[in-house]
Amino acid sequence: MDAVISFFSFLQGLGVSVMMPIIITIIGACLGAGFGKSLKAGLTVGVGFIGLNLVINSLFGTTIGPAVQEMIHRFGLALSVIDVGWPAGAAIALGTTVGLVIIPLALVVNLLLVLVNFTQTVNVDIWNYWHYAFVGSLVANVTGNITFGFCAAVIDEVVLLVLADATAEDCQEALGMPGVSISQGFSLAYAPVAWAINWVIDRIPGVRDIDIDVESMQKKFGVFGEPLFVGTIIGLIIGIIAYFKPGDVAGSIGKVLTVAITLGSVLVLIPRMASLLMEGLLPISDAASNFIQNKVKNRGKMYIGLDSAVAVGHPVTLSLALICIPLMVLFAVILQPLGNQTLPFVDLSAGTYMLAVAVPVSKGNGFRGFIIGIISVIMGLLISTALAPLITQSAAQAGFNITKAVGATGVAGTSLITVLSDGGSPLSGIFVLLSSINAFVGLVATGVVAVAMALWNHKRIVKEAKELHAEVAAEKNGDQA
Repeated sequence: MDAVISFFSFLQGLGVSVMMPIIITIIGACLGAGFGKSLKAGLTVGVGFIGLNLVINSLFGTTIGPAVQEMIHRFGLALSVIDVGWPAGAAIALGTTVGLVIIPLALVVNLLLVLVNFTQTVNVDIWNYWHYAFVGSLVANVTGNITFGFCAAVIDEVVLLVLADATAEDCQEALGMPGVSISQGFSLAYAPVAWAINWVIDRIPGVRDIDIDVESMQKKFGVFGEPLFVGTIIGLIIGIIAYFKPGDVAGSIGKVLTVAITLGSVLVLIPRMASLLMEGLLPISDAASNFIQNKVKNRGKMYIGLDSAVAVGHPVTLSLALICIPLMVLFAVILQPLGNQTLPFVDLSAGTYMLAVAVPVSKGNGFRGFIIGIISVIMGLLISTALAPLITQSAAQAGFNITKAVGATGVAGTSLITVLSDGGSPLSGIFVLLSSINAFVGLVATGVVAVAMALWNHKRIVKEAKELHAEVAAEKNGDQA
């Protein structure tokens, strides 16, 4: 067991841009795509991830981050919980007892669920298994029972795999990536929120007919409706709020225009990096489809589960994220009377991932996406505040240097930390809430929901498989005739 854990720890430590090409190459070769073709596909996926990370981390980190920090200073925000970001969340989760064995455990569970037709998603995004460990660690701490923590991690995985299946077709259509699903926990956790809001909007006459999409904007406004100009205008507004000083117009202009042009670039570069991912994944997706049809009976479609980074290239998602990120700071202030104490900081880009699945399930409707984004931001702030004491406790137990992490943000006067990404996830909130009320009842309740979801998914998969095989048989009979 130690050797297995060490192997997966080594693989995970390589980073997503190295780990994913290795995994994609192995999967492609096993599915019969050929080693050379699989290697090229894997390397292309690696290039796509490197490009996405460069754009997201570098441009967002060096432009959006400082701009929002300036807003924080301007508004004089003084909140008692500091957001230390998903890298810290991953370190905390993987540093716990649950995190030590989560990769082999989650892999086995995923493969078993695939074999018994309870999921169509093969989650190759091993790095993001930390989301399962994060929930498991919180439950283990709140219940004082490590076994409950492991059970919670597995239940969380089952729920997320079913959600990945349920949102797969919408994501494929919106992103132009056949054969994939989004399996990242934080983004999927907001899919039910999007479904609920869409359900409500569908029942409001007039409002349900509002549709804002990038294509119609481009037709209406011509070149000024293109993502490049939309991003530049949003960046201009953010830059003015953050940096413009009436007493120093000349000094402000350079900073404002830098933010504007940088965010315009983001809306152009991210979709192009995402297209590289699609280029690399298509041969593997085709190989998986052929393998299933030729080798496996009673099986419908299969999906390759990927990080939600592949979904942030959607123009509506990006545009809305650039609006929601500064709004997150505004809501942090407005929501203080309702209990918010979270100061958004390292995970400011969480707004992007809240919408990564929500926008596709809303069929790319910008109006609905905006409503979903506002409600998601509010939920994320309040949940992350509520979980802050438990996250701080888990961090201390995992040996995480809280003082150093807080000091790196430059924010003084706080000892509580949170992680806006998974610490602001509705799923994390539900698991912790139920477990804190009654450990056993909470575990049983979430377990029953997970089993019900898996059984519903099984029924859907079997029905889809029968329809697919019937279509294939009909095509063969037609060819023979």
